[in-house]
Amino acid sequence: MNNIRHRNIAGVTTFAFLLLLTACQTKKTGEQNVAMAETPLSESQNNSPRHEISNDFKKYWYSGTAEITSYKLEQARYGEMRTGSSVLIYVTEPFLADKQVKADGSNPDNIPVLKLNSTKNYLTGIYPYSIMSSSFYPVHDNTHALKLSFSSQEWCGQVYAQLNNREQFEIRSHSYFETEADESLTLEKAVLENELWNKIRISPEKLPLGSITAVPSLEYIRLSHKPLKSYEATTTLTTSEGISSYSITYPELKRSLKINFTEAFPHTIESWSETFISGYGANAKELTSKGTKIERIKSPYWQKNSNRFVSLRDSLGL
Repeated sequence: MNNIRHRNIAGVTTFAFLLLLTACQTKKTGEQNVAMAETPLSESQNNSPRHEISNDFKKYWYSGTAEITSYKLEQARYGEMRTGSSVLIYVTEPFLADKQVKADGSNPDNIPVLKLNSTKNYLTGIYPYSIMSSSFYPVHDNTHALKLSFSSQEWCGQVYAQLNNREQFEIRSHSYFETEADESLTLEKAVLENELWNKIRISPEKLPLGSITAVPSLEYIRLSHKPLKSYEATTTLTTSEGISSYSITYPELKRSLKINFTEAFPHTIESWSETFISGYGANAKELTSKGTKIERIKSPYWQKNSNRFVSLRDSLGL
């Protein structure tokens, strides 16, 4: 197995421990998970009062499972609507502040985060698009997302971008397009659109409202070839019949995003819509992409990688 050195120190016990560390997420007891949630943030990240974690939050998010929700996707691309699927995977995990990666073991400096992995898959004519975005957001909700990443693969090539939250936002981006190629830049800190999807699940009552400055999603910036920077935006939050709707509009980009979620905990994402100019030249037009929930499950999916579990995808309508 890669990255595991067989040492004759503790025999089988050492080998078993190393195997455990290579898992997608270390298996923990309920008590250990709650302890991770209560780990204080490091001084460098403790910028504002901590959001108090409720017992309901601990019970739901530290049960040793991830929340997986599938969606019917209607995606605008190249001035036409495409159909496909999307999946949102939310899970808590320990995060290393310095390396800004998932921690393999217990450490007093670990930061508990709610991670979101968001995937989209759809066809544009003969060739497929596969998109994934990740955001790592502290459960104590007292700083911006600690890290964002985005990748897109299609037959023309690959695009990758990563944002790290340090003294400033540090960004690296790679693209097969000549004008974008390999880029490195820094930004002053502002609201990150990607982190809003995490914040909704933790403390929607603290969502930024009114006129704000925000960095649009890495997916939109990279696929629309817009400058990666902060833009002026307006946000609103409304609630009707148990569903809350958070909207963010960027006048300069002629783009808006609405995320619909349950007013009551655990504030599950039920649907979303994104309106923007799709296509180029004569094919450019305003279109609206949508994601509509199919199914939702809680599962320790990292333990279900055997072929015998393939049928479980049916429970998600995938």
